[in-house]
Amino acid sequence: MRIKIDRVSSGQVPFVPLLLNASENTMSPIQHSLIALSLVAVSIGAAAQTPSPKPAPAGIEQRFDNRQTRQEQRIDQGVASGRLTPAETARLEGQQTRLAHAESRVESDGVVTRKEAIHLEKRQDKASRNIYRQKHDARPR
Repeated sequence: MRIKIDRVSSGQVPFVPLLLNASENTMSPIQHSLIALSLVAVSIGAAAQTPSPKPAPAGIEQRFDNRQTRQEQRIDQGVASGRLTPAETARLEGQQTRLAHAESRVESDGVVTRKEAIHLEKRQDKASRNIYRQKHDARPR
């Protein structure tokens, strides 16, 4: 018995014709083995080509924590100076809590990717703008 495997361009799965046993009209054990091996080879090749996410720069977690602390200090300073109302304070502190939970979820798998770090940093930027706007609005206290 002879199996012919056609060569194809890269990225395509080779076509393996199924040779049937003429007397029983079923596949032989050798054919089953060849199909299983080719499926394993294709799946291993596909897994090897999957790009892994790029890790974030070293120290990103510490930078995030430091910035979070500074933002919480800015909120506390706004409360002490009377620039933030209780409702504004609650809203800003809730935003900081959600940021801390998001950081915990991102770090839970042990790796912070560049994409995750950028997303967290953008959320911190928005929180920082909210703190500034609330402390400097013309709302009566």
